Amino acid sequence: MKILALDSSGLVASVALMQDDVLVGEYTTNYKKTHSQTLLPMLDELGRMVELDLHTVDVIAVAAGPGSFTGLRIGAATAKGLGLALKAPIAPVPTVDALAWNFYGSDRLVCPLMDARRSQVYTGIYTFRREEEAYRQVTLQPQCALLVEQLVEKLNELGREVIFLGDGVPVYREALRRQLEVPFSFAPACCSRQRAALVAGLGAVMAREGKLVEADRFAPEYLRMSQAERERMGADEAEKEAMRAGIAPSCRGE
Repeated sequence: MKILALDSSGLVASVALMQDDVLVGEYTTNYKKTHSQTLLPMLDELGRMVELDLHTVDVIAVAAGPGSFTGLRIGAATAKGLGLALKAPIAPVPTVDALAWNFYGSDRLVCPLMDARRSQVYTGIYTFRREEEAYRQVTLQPQCALLVEQLVEKLNELGREVIFLGDGVPVYREALRRQLEVPFSFAPACCSRQRAALVAGLGAVMAREGKLVEADRFAPEYLRMSQAERERMGADEAEKEAMRAGIAPSCRGE
């Protein structure tokens, strides 16, 4: 199975190609250019380097959110366009789940932090359980938008060592140091950001589990309304609407 993966959910832009669980190639940048400038040229360059015939791609895996509203829209539009043109299904990989895969097999809790502004983070809490010759990612807290204080409370209740990663770490590092009562550490730069290879890996899992969607049915998962939507509705009404929709500040499934 050949999987083409995209991630433009944050500052990082990343594309990867995986075939039969072998990472054929990956192109990742973490720079200030907009993804509309980078994603397609990176895909084109990767395709030339590995002599990719797009019509041989079986699945398009994409970081489906949460994340930057603009970045998610660019990634979604690219994935949908490729999926429709190639008649390939899409694996809508949750962004935070993919971030946690940086620490596949870890015996610690893994807690990605994406800066969601307004004193919130997009986050989740994960662990890995060994099953025969591999590990399965276990979700203890599904991806959601939380105040840092709420996240710290959950982690203190779990009472286990945790490792943090993601672009929210530099923003909230000191707050975490002050409030956490459990052992913790921060990931090094080499495994602290989004990577399309991780999206491809989880996309392969989703394909095996039959969790693919047709391209014309795919839509990103924002978890909360954009700044423009909140301003248009007014802050109070927007908060009520968010709570009714179950997106922010509360988590999915709660």
